[in-house]
Amino acid sequence: MNVFKKISILLCATLLLMACHSKKAEQEPESYDLPEIEKRGKLIATTDYNSISYFVYRGTLMGYQYELLRDLAKSLNLDLEVNVSNNLDNDFENLINHKTDILAINLAVTAERQQKVAFTTPITQTRQVLVQLSERQRIRNNRNYKGEKQIKSILDMAGKTIYVVKNSAYAARLRNIESEIGDTIDIIEVENIDSEQLIEQVAKGEIDYCVTDEDVAMINQTYYPMLDISTAVSFPQNMAWAVSKDNPTLLDTVNNWIAGMKNSAFHIVLYKKYFKDPKTLTRAQSPYQSFRGGSISKYDDAIKKYSKQIDWDWRLLASLIYQESRFNADARSWCGAFGLMQLMPETAARFGIDSTATPEANIKTGVKFIKWLNRQLKDSVADDEERIKFILASYNIGLGHILDARRVARVNGGNPDIWDGASNVDFFLRHKSDKLYYNPEIVRSGYCRGEETHNFVRDIIERYNIYKTLIK
Repeated sequence: MNVFKKISILLCATLLLMACHSKKAEQEPESYDLPEIEKRGKLIATTDYNSISYFVYRGTLMGYQYELLRDLAKSLNLDLEVNVSNNLDNDFENLINHKTDILAINLAVTAERQQKVAFTTPITQTRQVLVQLSERQRIRNNRNYKGEKQIKSILDMAGKTIYVVKNSAYAARLRNIESEIGDTIDIIEVENIDSEQLIEQVAKGEIDYCVTDEDVAMINQTYYPMLDISTAVSFPQNMAWAVSKDNPTLLDTVNNWIAGMKNSAFHIVLYKKYFKDPKTLTRAQSPYQSFRGGSISKYDDAIKKYSKQIDWDWRLLASLIYQESRFNADARSWCGAFGLMQLMPETAARFGIDSTATPEANIKTGVKFIKWLNRQLKDSVADDEERIKFILASYNIGLGHILDARRVARVNGGNPDIWDGASNVDFFLRHKSDKLYYNPEIVRSGYCRGEETHNFVRDIIERYNIYKTLIK
């Protein structure tokens, strides 16, 4: 092989290697830190699904961790996407692999975990406690009770079977206790389950013992007064959130937010709301609390019935009704809209009802209106999911304004059949009155506040996606 041929092969190999590196650099950003999150415009967080951290109550998204996350995202001027998970293995893996930005769970700060992730400044402190039936309840449950002693210290744990969430700090603590007492404990680690579910199993007599954080145990004791949570199994521990070790700027920013938040009036009120307010028990026992009841509202049966007439998931229709009236059948707006679906008097009259109609009749009529809007759009917006967004927008602001925006999109090179996007209908609805786009020949319905409709559609779809995750 001559020298020139060798040089040519070497040059080709070098160029190919450079191209591969360049392509990889395009596909995989060098950093996933706060500047990249800000470019994305959205903070992606993972939290656990239970009656404290994140749940739906009467259609409203609630939870201690959720409200903290919402405040953090607001302070960063970012949208918030919340994913729910009760699998700590997956949670840590997704954080390390940058599928989520922040793990907003009450995590005990341990040396083992610090090797994997970066913890924020502690948000709270708590200790671990054993959850078991009270001695009085044991006697009630067992007529042949012969005076078996209740676990009152860690020494009594020898030989006992105790359930914990898999790979939790509770499991690690129990293994340490085995060494401390010089005896074995049968530690059962359960996957894809939350501590609250284990507590419920103890209350029902399905298992004898579990270990959880004291603040969680105290709240659940209000639901299940037959429980005893007096046996501590650890000293107070710092509880924090976690971010990837690759995100030092995000960590510093979150820590600064925590420093200002912890002693604020906002946090004092929030902590009381979820951990000390007597209404906590009312929420938890309500059939309209997603974690325990699984219903959204007392109108679910009617919503399920009439959603079939338009081939909608009932949770989508429920999200629309929540947006319109918060499930208040007596709601009235300043412009005369009334009822669960906030029908305008003219629309209601067209379909044969007025403000004296029953809540079910209001839903039925709203569905008739949606069916009419669907007929107006079906031939031109073929995609079912896209058409839902157009229908929601038309429901909010009127079909005329949406047709205007579609014409403006078409004239300006956008896609009149796609809702989202920088050059599609949602954009031109918000800007159709701008001098740059306004054309009196195609803008026939006049001025509108398109930003409100943008938010209306976005909020309904986002809530619907959460409903799908939390409510079956």
